[in-house]
Amino acid sequence: MGWWVILAVVIVIVIWAIIAYNGLVALRNRFKNAYAQIDVQLRRRYDLIPNFVESVKGYLQHERETLDAVVQARGNAVSAAQRAAAAPGEPALMQGLAQAEGALGGALGRLLAVFESYPDLKANQSIAALQEELSSTENKVAFARQAYNDSVMQYNTRRESFPDNVFAAMLGFAPAELLEATQSAEQRAAPKVSLR
Repeated sequence: MGWWVILAVVIVIVIWAIIAYNGLVALRNRFKNAYAQIDVQLRRRYDLIPNFVESVKGYLQHERETLDAVVQARGNAVSAAQRAAAAPGEPALMQGLAQAEGALGGALGRLLAVFESYPDLKANQSIAALQEELSSTENKVAFARQAYNDSVMQYNTRRESFPDNVFAAMLGFAPAELLEATQSAEQRAAPKVSLR
């Protein structure tokens, strides 16, 4: 009788371990898939930026520093995205991507601020269409980032909850990092409104 009880306990533990392992694998795959959706949108944005820069280059010849900053920030962001795509959820890579994206967002923000002071640019239909496409892509990136962060939160919660945390550490399920939106101080500052 004692052996049957021990055997039953072992069987329950094995089944519990299998269920915990499969649940963690499913959640890990879900957040990796969610990151892949971010990657698709980031690549789309990275492809749009050179077209936008080329389109406005003729108008903004004396704004070369701003254009160069956008190109440099885009290059850094592409590199960071490639590294992050190799290991979604890796804390150092996600933080590096967030910083690169913040720098790119700041550079694009400065370019768009310069853009506003040129009426000829604002009237150009192809440039306006590119600007609209960039804006639409930014929204898609934000939605994809939210889906990724939700998936990471579910994975980390399950990984840290008892009894799954017992098996997570033994089976090599590392914590995943959220992809936080980073903004420069000028992007975070509240807009100034004047009613004169």
